[in-house]
Amino acid sequence: MANPSAPGMPPPMTGALLAITSIALALGTFMQVLDSTIANVSIPTIAGNLGVSTSQGTWVITSFAVANGVSVPLTGWLMMRYGVVKTFVGSVVLFTAASFLCGISWNLPSLIAFRVLQGAVSGPMIPGSQALLIMIFPAAQRGTALAIWSMTTLVAPITGPILGGYISDNISWPWIFLINLPVGIVCSVLCWRNMRSRETPTRVVPIDRTGFVLLLAWVGALQVMLDTGKDADWFNSPAIVVEAIIAVVTFVAWLIWELNEENPIVDLSLMKSRNFVIATVVSCLGFAMFFGANLLQPLWLQTRMGYIATWAGLVAAPSGLVAVFLTPFAARLMNKVDARWTASLSLLAFAASFWLRSLYTTDVSFATLVVPMLVQGVAMSVFFVSMVTLTLNGVPGALVPQASGLYNFMRITAGGFAASVVTTVWEQSATTHQSRLAEIMGAGDPAFTTTLQKLQGAGLSATQALGAVTSQVTNQAYLLATDDIFRVSAVLMLLLVPCVWLTRKALGAGASHAAAD
Repeated sequence: MANPSAPGMPPPMTGALLAITSIALALGTFMQVLDSTIANVSIPTIAGNLGVSTSQGTWVITSFAVANGVSVPLTGWLMMRYGVVKTFVGSVVLFTAASFLCGISWNLPSLIAFRVLQGAVSGPMIPGSQALLIMIFPAAQRGTALAIWSMTTLVAPITGPILGGYISDNISWPWIFLINLPVGIVCSVLCWRNMRSRETPTRVVPIDRTGFVLLLAWVGALQVMLDTGKDADWFNSPAIVVEAIIAVVTFVAWLIWELNEENPIVDLSLMKSRNFVIATVVSCLGFAMFFGANLLQPLWLQTRMGYIATWAGLVAAPSGLVAVFLTPFAARLMNKVDARWTASLSLLAFAASFWLRSLYTTDVSFATLVVPMLVQGVAMSVFFVSMVTLTLNGVPGALVPQASGLYNFMRITAGGFAASVVTTVWEQSATTHQSRLAEIMGAGDPAFTTTLQKLQGAGLSATQALGAVTSQVTNQAYLLATDDIFRVSAVLMLLLVPCVWLTRKALGAGASHAAAD
């Protein structure tokens, strides 16, 4: 992005024009982040309406996340080639059109295809909105610009589950995508009208087409394998074997190509920095567990605990509220405190949140569900900025855009992969627990026999009584599987804390804010 104070660049905006344009840019950020969370609580509704299983329904989440991650490395090239304003507005227009297509989807394959399109065109929206906000504000008020950007990325995850739940329960699931239409139209029209005269300089730069195609091939093959493996019985299926081979071969080819390409789509030379590698790995693993848990909890609540989508969304909302409240204080703290301390705090808070969730029972109350989410909000308030600060610490200024792009590509893609892995492990773990419970509660178990007799005494037939007991066993199995995943996540978060201290000291005052959505 060009320096807004450089000769020939328009002066910063003021007054009503600045306020209106800031709101329009914030709407763009809000819309993109909203769509990464709004479908989380709607998966059971979407799956039921389209006649597929809930595990297949989660492809709606993973397809968007992975496509979004893959599109991130292209963002820098697009902005240099076409300008920040055109790239951002074009992305918003295409995202709005893709949202419309998602809303009129007629089956699961069409919805997944349109979600892939939606994720693919959304890459420039968050970095573009951030860059333009900084450009239109006077230098003395850039902190305000970044505060606006940060708040929208935090408010959207609160609104997403609540809005998605309400729409699914009271209107119709396609409207979780169709509501983007008026927002996208207003955002694109206002941004283009107010900023087209402020377009940044452009230049023809080479693009690594081969590297990008190989990137698409290995990420796509791996994601399809993770999404379909459980239903296809994994490597007993020839299709899964072929997908695995394609993923491995194209990944190796991509590594070789990128390491020898003069203008790579992803600059892997950054991996020579120990600080960058360690911080990125910690961030990816932490975000993967966070993303997987955010998908698993509403799925469990709706499919096994009888929650409607609205209430499942309300359970998730407190984490965002706490994050919004604490973020301004956390930002001030990070200007004075080593980011390793704040990163460690966030990982410990995540671990505590997951551990509390691993204690859930089948009669868990709403209040008990909310408490761990409040703790998670503490983690969210410092995790993303802390990890970006550590990741970019020591990266030369000229390489910060490439480093930020590689970091975000790996983090977002890790979240998409994690969603597939978590739902697969959840189903398999539940099956294992159900088999063990069935062995314990055999026909010779006095408690089992007594329960059947009580149910029959209450007026149920033998078949109905057996069905009721089986349903309870199944629910208990899924609870145990859910607790297992949260418990493992808590332990893994704790193990990441020492890794943070393998990086160099860093203060947040000099950090890039190109962090988290």
